[in-house]
Amino acid sequence: QVQLVESGGGLVQAGDSLRLSCAASGRTFSRSAMGWFRQAPGKEREVVAVISWSGGYTSYSDSVKGRFTISRDNAENTVYLQMSGLKPEDTAVYYCAVTSRYYYTTTQQDDYDYWGQGTQVTVSS
Repeated sequence: QVQLVESGGGLVQAGDSLRLSCAASGRTFSRSAMGWFRQAPGKEREVVAVISWSGGYTSYSDSVKGRFTISRDNAENTVYLQMSGLKPEDTAVYYCAVTSRYYYTTTQQDDYDYWGQGTQVTVSS
């Protein structure tokens, strides 16, 4: 059974940094793209960042570009999201996800087959 478990969320002040982790178990995803998405209260879930199977390609939403960095460790079956310069508008539940397709990188949520339970990030002003 595939499981994705996020960790690292919390309550921080504007300008602070956080590092989210997402550990996958049940199968290896070393040939699959992984991504981070978020959902703020009253809003639809949106893509934050995605990373290719090798880590050689990354894509970010305009709202986090230059502040967030996605990375992965295939040996550990883990994806990370380093968040710096946090703003109140970054407050959301953050989800990691992985696609079951091989060698295919996408920002479309519908293409991701496995999702974590989410971790809350709250940024106070």
